[in-house]
Amino acid sequence: MQKNKNTPSIDALVDAAKIAYNSAYAPYSQFQVGASLLTKDNQVFNGCNVENASYGLGVCAERNCIANAVVHGCQTFTHLVVYTEQEKLTPPCGACRQVIAEFMLPEAKITSVNHLNQRKEWSVAQLLPDAFLPRDLT
Repeated sequence: MQKNKNTPSIDALVDAAKIAYNSAYAPYSQFQVGASLLTKDNQVFNGCNVENASYGLGVCAERNCIANAVVHGCQTFTHLVVYTEQEKLTPPCGACRQVIAEFMLPEAKITSVNHLNQRKEWSVAQLLPDAFLPRDLT
């Protein structure tokens, strides 16, 4: 990602993910997650996980974040931050990785951050090599 003077810093994305984390609805797992997403034109969107008593109907923070951006007309993203208060840094789950691959280039960055400000970063291609993409439908 090429930075310009209007590109929010990684710390700003982490702060946005922390705000989303505080809105998470996780009464069953107690595993709250917040996410923030940077668009190619430097807009930031947030999402949090939302669980359901029918466990399979829960939605992860990353997918909620992407859906929030899509609702607002954005479909190209350059960086995604995932925030938890877990000791182990938390990468996106498999379903989220597939959705991320739909909207982000293989070299786009995914950063996991925890309450200790530990960080780990991956590219989309590292998280989901050989992804099934729209071009595979033809």
